[in-house]
Amino acid sequence: MPIKYLHTMVRVKDLDKSIAFFELLGLKERRRMENEGGRFTLVFLCPPGQDDGHADVELTYNWDGDDALPSDSRHFGHLAYTVENIYETCQHLQDNGITINRPPRDGYMAFVRSPDNVSVELLQEGDRLAPAEPWASMENTGSW
Repeated sequence: MPIKYLHTMVRVKDLDKSIAFFELLGLKERRRMENEGGRFTLVFLCPPGQDDGHADVELTYNWDGDDALPSDSRHFGHLAYTVENIYETCQHLQDNGITINRPPRDGYMAFVRSPDNVSVELLQEGDRLAPAEPWASMENTGSW
């Protein structure tokens, strides 16, 4: 029986902050559902040009709060995206107040976290870039 990947669902505490974080990564809102009866909002985001529903992040926001939301949402692992230039992407994120938890010292891989502690892996598309400062000598910050 064949299966097909659809999306990754992440519960969020602050929908606006979470959307802003994923927009900094380059994702765009593809679809939104407001459920009055269930008192929640679903926001589906995807990379540009990938709006076929197979590369979505689903942000789930419960209107009345979510006390069951763990303080560290890493139990599911992480989201992963390739980027055209790992150094430019990390600089853009850092310039907008995002901590680079695992800098791209190797010119290939970095990790950041969303406002809800969701770990996001960024991978250099194609060949790794030559090591460059300030990334090459930057230490890890927090957990990733």
